[in-house]
Amino acid sequence: MNKKATEKNNILTIGELAEVSGTRQTTLKYYTELGLLPFSQDGERLTRKYKEEEALERLEKIKELKEKRLTIKEIIEHFNKS
Repeated sequence: MNKKATEKNNILTIGELAEVSGTRQTTLKYYTELGLLPFSQDGERLTRKYKEEEALERLEKIKELKEKRLTIKEIIEHFNKS
């Protein structure tokens, strides 16, 4: 992952998270829809906002599990157990 030097408590849009993590926005949206990537709504604009540190940790863990050849269903189960 392309981890830029950032503050720990940064709140990012999906575009910013894609840039920082080196992950495509479509992939981030998919993970969000599956419940793998937690987010909060930005009030009236309904913009997804991600906590940078938490999101990057989640993405790294997803990557590790995919490298171990876990299916997306198994990855979801992993996070549901945690």
